[in-house]
Amino acid sequence: MSETATPEKEAVPAPTEIRLKSEEKILEVDFPGGITYRFPAELLRVESPSAEVQGHGPDQKKTLPGRAHVGIMKVEPVGHYAVKLVFDDMHDTGLYTWEYFYELGPRMEQAWTDYLAALDAKGLNREP
Repeated sequence: MSETATPEKEAVPAPTEIRLKSEEKILEVDFPGGITYRFPAELLRVESPSAEVQGHGPDQKKTLPGRAHVGIMKVEPVGHYAVKLVFDDMHDTGLYTWEYFYELGPRMEQAWTDYLAALDAKGLNREP
């Protein structure tokens, strides 16, 4: 009986640095190779990996209005694989893994466009 090799998923590198820019409401995440992503707090909040936002299936994701001015109060390490972000609207249940940041970074613009379209489709807006 032969074993079929399954392709292994390439390991996501750990960030080399994470910087909270509170006044700009930006979280900067540096990865090896000179890759830096600048994540707006609002996008990280509305794309939170928590079940509260994502639900328990692809069709359960919530569209969060009124987060235009949300900020990040704290960045707390979780082991060697993630951080917990504490937002000023008191949301703190999402674990933002290195893989999450690494995958969201290149598709940030599309995620933002999708979020704005979802707000529009539901008659909601970014302002509180």
